[in-house]
Amino acid sequence: QVQLVDSGGGSVQPGGSLRLSCAASRGIYSGRCMAWFRQAPGKEREGVATFDVDGTTDYAHSVAGRFTISRDDAKSTLYLQMNKLRPEDTAIYYCAAAWEAVECYSASSLGTFEYWSQGARVTVSS
Repeated sequence: QVQLVDSGGGSVQPGGSLRLSCAASRGIYSGRCMAWFRQAPGKEREGVATFDVDGTTDYAHSVAGRFTISRDDAKSTLYLQMNKLRPEDTAIYYCAAAWEAVECYSASSLGTFEYWSQGARVTVSS
């Protein structure tokens, strides 16, 4: 079964850190640009960070310098290290796999992505 399974969400105080993981079925990881999105209550889903097959990464302005996206191709797993978390980072975070041979960026439209995870809730609150 083709799927993306994310984990690592939770609650943290402002200034804290969390790491999200997304384990992918081999068929939807190899050769694809991978991304993290988030959706806060009442807001549209927005791109957070992307990691393309050539090693290119891209970050939304709101998270640049605080979040780091990485991938372990041997494990078909995507990560998002989130540091210096703020209350406005509270959202459900999704990992996504772009259509094969398609580039992706943090500003790419949702239609760029073929597969989505079920989402991991991140709450930043004191």
